[in-house]
Amino acid sequence: MVRPIVAELRRRFAVSAAETGDQDLYRRAEIGIAVVSGEPAFVRDVLDRCERWMASRPEVDLLSARQRFHGDDD
Repeated sequence: MVRPIVAELRRRFAVSAAETGDQDLYRRAEIGIAVVSGEPAFVRDVLDRCERWMASRPEVDLLSARQRFHGDDD
């Protein structure tokens, strides 16, 4: 069930997405999404749209989401 979700995130939002954790837990998955842009507002918008899309999926119970931003000095 995770592969089609990751593929749709990539296709729909032009992001890098992958299953990044919780593979050993039954019916759980952690999906990481990465976006690169010179405009922080654009990155925030894309990540927010990805989160809303995931939350709207009937087969998904979104347990948590967080966003981290990295800049030149990281």
